[in-house]
Amino acid sequence: MGIMDKLFGKANKNTEENLGGNEMLKIGIVLGSTREGRVSPQVGEWVKGLADQRGDAEYEIIDIADFKLPFLGDPNGDTQGISGWAEKINGCDGFVFIVQEYNHSITGALKNALDLLRAEWNNKAAGIVSYGSVGGARAAEHLRGILGELLVADVRVHPALSLFTDFENGSVFKPADVQAASVNDMLDQVIAWSGALKPLRK
Repeated sequence: MGIMDKLFGKANKNTEENLGGNEMLKIGIVLGSTREGRVSPQVGEWVKGLADQRGDAEYEIIDIADFKLPFLGDPNGDTQGISGWAEKINGCDGFVFIVQEYNHSITGALKNALDLLRAEWNNKAAGIVSYGSVGGARAAEHLRGILGELLVADVRVHPALSLFTDFENGSVFKPADVQAASVNDMLDQVIAWSGALKPLRK
């Protein structure tokens, strides 16, 4: 057994012990785009469909657009949505971020949503599912740095979707068969780390 197998095996054992074998972890699938015509809802629903088949956690799609968040530092912004956003994020044990690449990085909406909170993100785990002309790889790498600063442990496995092979005409999501296995491998790690980190927040 390799060192990573031992590590994740221990994490899974800790998850069962700390949750008493009954309480399910709560994983938020965060849609990282708010623009009109976005395809992130298609990707998010696909990920949730795969996740729900596992039966190992409660999975919920969290759409940033639903909260009408103000821009950080805008003195004229409507701050009413922040409390709901904070409550939603605080209630999650881990996350899957659906990330699209804009100018080699994540969207401004996602960066703003991350920046508006601090403690609610701390000591949780996250996976990243990205898409773009090069699979959204550069956006995913930028996001990893941000998550590290927020004390979010991002997992290694990273499903990267290509606009050329996983989308029809760049707008209709039709993932290659191999992508489902990648998502499940990513979720294995998210669940293991989410359970292992939960005691730190008690």
